[in-house]
Amino acid sequence: MLAIVATDRTFERSEVRGDRVWVGRCIHCNARVVVEESGETIATIEHIEPTTHGGTDDVANLALACARCNQGKGARLDVRRRDDPTLCAVIEMLKARREERWREPLY
Repeated sequence: MLAIVATDRTFERSEVRGDRVWVGRCIHCNARVVVEESGETIATIEHIEPTTHGGTDDVANLALACARCNQGKGARLDVRRRDDPTLCAVIEMLKARREERWREPLY
């Protein structure tokens, strides 16, 4: 989880109710996503290219998403054939968005 935060420029250190956290944005809807320094969050890990279609756990293929968005994408799109035009368009859009948000980790 923290490797995704480290490579997503929307995430910045902040303080919420006295706790140090990382605050960033959902890869889909841009909603606020909070990740505790321990890595705990209610956000979910989004595989940009679904594992059902050969996507890996490489950090460049991962992003953080609010649960609603990630579950919705999975239910609607991950079950489609790999060459489905709608699935391909969403994957390309998410790849571009992840690339725009990419930052080299400081560690």
